[in-house]
Amino acid sequence: MSNKQFAVTIAGGGSTFTPGIILMLLDHLEEFPVRRICLYDNDEERQSWIGRACEILLRERAPQIQFQYTVDPATAFTDTDFVMAHIRVGKYAMRELDEKIPMKYGVVGQETCGPGGIAYGMRSIGGILEILDYMEQYSPNAWMLNYSNPAAIVAEATRLLRPDSKIINICDMPLGTMLRMAKILGINQKDLDIQYVGLNHFGWWTQVRDQDGNDLMPALKEYVKQNGYDVDIDSDQHMDESWHETFRKVRDVYAVDPDTLPNSYLKYYLFPDYVVEHTDPNYTRAHQVMDGREKEVFGAARDIIEKGTAQNCAFQVDEHAAYIVDLARALAFNTKEKMLLIVPNGGAIENFDPEAMVEIPCIIGRNGYEKVCQGKLPQFQKGLMEQQVSVEKLAVEAWIEGSYQKLWQALTLSKTVPSARVAKLILDDLIEANKGYWPELK
Repeated sequence: MSNKQFAVTIAGGGSTFTPGIILMLLDHLEEFPVRRICLYDNDEERQSWIGRACEILLRERAPQIQFQYTVDPATAFTDTDFVMAHIRVGKYAMRELDEKIPMKYGVVGQETCGPGGIAYGMRSIGGILEILDYMEQYSPNAWMLNYSNPAAIVAEATRLLRPDSKIINICDMPLGTMLRMAKILGINQKDLDIQYVGLNHFGWWTQVRDQDGNDLMPALKEYVKQNGYDVDIDSDQHMDESWHETFRKVRDVYAVDPDTLPNSYLKYYLFPDYVVEHTDPNYTRAHQVMDGREKEVFGAARDIIEKGTAQNCAFQVDEHAAYIVDLARALAFNTKEKMLLIVPNGGAIENFDPEAMVEIPCIIGRNGYEKVCQGKLPQFQKGLMEQQVSVEKLAVEAWIEGSYQKLWQALTLSKTVPSARVAKLILDDLIEANKGYWPELK
């Protein structure tokens, strides 16, 4: 391994996840040396709280790292090696509308699934393209590691509109589930060797083994059949109860196809009636985050700024985001690590759309990734995935073409929406709510 040190730009610097990512980078300096961290956001006031607090933290814990935060693209993206992007266009005020508008019509209100996910995607595409273009203008050899939601729609947009860009789309949800699997089994997460197939937030583990090749699926299935993925891990002390409910509901999702282990987000597609019945339309997940994580992180930032020290601060390491460092290290040092990425299918799944953006294991090295072939999909998964990938493709085509018709079709195709009539009602409300964020639709 060389002595090279890297510059990292965090796009979405005002996010509540930024302090955890910085702490995670500090925890992995031996494997991934960092010389510079720059935060970039278009919301100067919001970022200033996180930026000032992180400036104090870095001065105390890693004064050798150059740190700055800025709203100037040239400053943020010049002389950088990696752009870690986790933006939220419209912030939590728009997420609240993404969740509440579908609920008016008895439809799942969720940030990445169904109509809410489509609405969020329509806002995110332009923001991701802008950041990607800044990176290519100021640091054309850099890699963009994008984990902005909704990853499936964003990945499809970059595939079509920036096909030659050095962007890798990735999601932490499967990694978080694998952490729970490892806890269930009593082993280290790094000891898991998996096969996984699907779309983002829409997939299945088809194989789980240890490094010696022993099949771990029977033990996992026995646990999941009774408990889902609900198991006590250290990070759960900061987790909302709604997440525990989601992990427990995996029991029912698993029962639909006990040959595999499901992504927990499949509950929104296979049990949308249950989700609606168990969601308070006046207090959705957005409220939980605003009253929980938002207040905690910004409260911790203010505390650091007022005290002038980050000693004993309340910032938490984002353990799930350790995969971002693993990905950056694999690209930088050619480690050939196997990770789940969102990539063009290109035959990796034999009986599926070759142009679909699928989530599958890939081997990461200096030149990018090599896909691990997953064979053929069973009919159940194939049918579900063909419907969902059509939703994602139509949403991106609607953004590109400014097409009302195609966005209506996207909502109509979503498994969470009962009819074209309901899809149109939701769409018209979403258009009104997203004025200034979406392209004009005709």
